[in-house]
Amino acid sequence: MITIVAKCTVKPEKIDEFMKIALDLVDASRGEEGNVSYDLYADLANPAKFTFIEAWKDRAAIDAHNGTPHFKGFGERAGPLFAGPLDIGLYRRVV
Repeated sequence: MITIVAKCTVKPEKIDEFMKIALDLVDASRGEEGNVSYDLYADLANPAKFTFIEAWKDRAAIDAHNGTPHFKGFGERAGPLFAGPLDIGLYRRVV
């Protein structure tokens, strides 16, 4: 299993627009083959900061996800709403 942690900061005036786009991505991604979980978290201290935490069966599942229309569309639609670059890390469980 591979876990992805993707952090982003959204322009404060674009939070509502981002949430609609992000929830569409989460809903569609949860239905994909190879997805274990896909969640979106809002930072308690800064409402413009969000973290996606995703778990995937394997690298092939991630590659398939990255090629889906909903993932590509998210990047196109949400990209202009970000206040800076995404911080994305892939992790494997060690214990």
